[in-house]
Amino acid sequence: MLRLLRLLLLLLPLPPPGSPESSEPPGLAPVSPGAPPQAPDLLYADGLRAYAAGAWAPAVALLREALRSQAALGRARRDCRASCEAEPGAALPAVLPGAPRPDSGPGPARRSWEPLLLRAALRRAECLTQCAARRLGPGGAARLRVGSALRDAFRRREPYNYLQRAYYQLKKLDLAAAAAHTFFVANPTHLQMREDIAKYRRMSRVRPQSFRDLETPPHWAAYDTGLELLGRQEAGLALPRLEEALQGSLAQMESCQASCEGPEEQQGAEKEEEEGAGSQGGLYEAIAEHWIRVLQCRQRCVGETATRPGRSFPVPDFLPSQLRQLHEAHAQVGNLSQAVENVLSVLLFYPEDEAAKSALNQYQAQLGEPRPSLAPREDIQHFILRSLGEKRQLYYAMEYLGTSFTDPDPWTPAALIPEALREKLREDQEKRPWDREPPQPKPVTYWKDVLLLEGVTLTQDARQLNGSERAVLDGLLTPAECGLLLQLAKDAAGAGARSGYRGRRSPHTPHERFEGLTVLKAAQLARAGAVGSQGAKLLLEVSERVRTLTQAYFSPERPLHLSFTHLVCRSAIEGEQEQRMDLSHPVHADNCVLDPDTGDCWREPPAYTYRDYSGLLYLNDDFQGGDLFFTEPNALTVTAQVRPRCGRLVAFSSGGENPHGVWAVTRGRRCALALWHTWAPEHREQEWIEAKELLQESEQEEEEEEEDEEVPSRDHSPEPPSHGLHRVQDKGGKPARVREEL
Repeated sequence: MLRLLRLLLLLLPLPPPGSPESSEPPGLAPVSPGAPPQAPDLLYADGLRAYAAGAWAPAVALLREALRSQAALGRARRDCRASCEAEPGAALPAVLPGAPRPDSGPGPARRSWEPLLLRAALRRAECLTQCAARRLGPGGAARLRVGSALRDAFRRREPYNYLQRAYYQLKKLDLAAAAAHTFFVANPTHLQMREDIAKYRRMSRVRPQSFRDLETPPHWAAYDTGLELLGRQEAGLALPRLEEALQGSLAQMESCQASCEGPEEQQGAEKEEEEGAGSQGGLYEAIAEHWIRVLQCRQRCVGETATRPGRSFPVPDFLPSQLRQLHEAHAQVGNLSQAVENVLSVLLFYPEDEAAKSALNQYQAQLGEPRPSLAPREDIQHFILRSLGEKRQLYYAMEYLGTSFTDPDPWTPAALIPEALREKLREDQEKRPWDREPPQPKPVTYWKDVLLLEGVTLTQDARQLNGSERAVLDGLLTPAECGLLLQLAKDAAGAGARSGYRGRRSPHTPHERFEGLTVLKAAQLARAGAVGSQGAKLLLEVSERVRTLTQAYFSPERPLHLSFTHLVCRSAIEGEQEQRMDLSHPVHADNCVLDPDTGDCWREPPAYTYRDYSGLLYLNDDFQGGDLFFTEPNALTVTAQVRPRCGRLVAFSSGGENPHGVWAVTRGRRCALALWHTWAPEHREQEWIEAKELLQESEQEEEEEEEDEEVPSRDHSPEPPSHGLHRVQDKGGKPARVREEL
């Protein structure tokens, strides 16, 4: 009922089609003007449910409101932090009366600072709580806590991926193009979105100005414009944009650092930064642990602010480089006083910078007389003093508490770093990837090369399949490879292998027989001599080939892991096919429980919620029926159908956006390799690793036997490519294997 009320409230203020407000970019205009933000995670979840149900207008409303609420939460936290820092009663004292000196002895005087510090912290907490309640409504920020999964989704701009599809269905093509472009800026190697944008550009009704980024922080636009104007020798026009870029960079850093103090951020601190900082149970240990995480997060904001959307590495020396551009531009237009202020600011970062010292001498000579009032910029002084204070505490914790810290700045003075840590940090400094030329995004030709491996071609994309995150790829297997895997399945069935099933009848229909083979069972049968080892090896290699292509197409920036691999054959039972009305596999989704009556798909047990992408690699087509089909969430309306054939892969996301089933196999035997992939490494397929090790052991034993027989020569046949497989040593925590197939 609450979800229904929320949905109705959000739908009421939506403008009618064609009204001025209907052209607002998604996520920028409040759907409920003046209303306090609602919980972003609930809005996002409801938006995805509406999307899966094909309720495009509600999906747009909910996703836009989720974006607005997330942004409002960040603004409120930043503004409250600034307000409480400026409020005298809630300001933390810079120097605490009675604070102990290093040489002071034990006694009551040593603890006189504790009440002052804790009282000031309580005042600050009270101020922040009251401010958040005023800005965000009852409950404040605690009511709107979001988890790491949602933060990651918003960081990757996933709402815009759904928005572009929903706007397309609503015939709002300009908004669809803007949403697609916004998603693509942060995911430049997402091949499917690249294809979608190309199609939008070919549409006559989509205006060129629609391809705009709705999320990139404003300092990047100002920075790029300023550099472009400088390159055209238009320093006067460049100066306002360069100054805007610097102020925007500092403001973005402030906003990022304010978010570090939020309740959810302590759970999202990076693992490598937390090593050695585990809770030790006491009051002061807990305070220190939390404070260290906050400081680590604040320092990471430097790199985050300097990293363009869609890039993996920050622009080196981002703030000092902006100051260099500013002092050179001021000098070109004759603003020598401002040029001196900016070059002095550069020298705060690099006191021995010869180019900066030379420029300072030149500017002072041109001014003709000393100007003692000229000093480095106050905003840069404030930034450096605070940053050095944070670094000093982090290096102290690193030396005495065993925590870790990766300094994002090359300008940190060596004297600040404890002598005991300098040698190790010097070695780490030489290995830092962003000290070298940052890698550029891989061009589209690279991804085409990936898809063309082994003669693979893209046959149908999501648009042609009338859905989202779907693709058909052909050529993954040669006819000989299909034959080898078909023989493997036949030999395994003859050996009595029916992995995960008690009987030969299909678990989905009484009119078909079912045979299933896992990679581990295949390896065990090969070692026992029941099936050929060549087929078992090919099964492993092909599953990794599918994983590589699925990741390249759908998730190039985020590794996918095999979660379960199953070689499946379905055979029609003769004499039971007349007037048959059922399916070979009923309509379902792979990571959520589909409710056709409501169109909802609940990502909760008994569904395999950790599955993210699915794949079906077909081995044959000499049978009747058995086509794969996709439907609307009602499980009735078919949106696309794919005919199996040797070497054809159908890959798709595993959620409620892709309900699918299999038509009845009415004659013959249909075989396919079913694969599921996951982003969660803890759910990677341990049996796959064991199978690989088992086959390697068998190879080693065969080689040793041949060496013992002193065979003078052997004809080594080439091994299939490994695609960079890595041996995993840890076999602990093996998950329970549950059998399921498509």
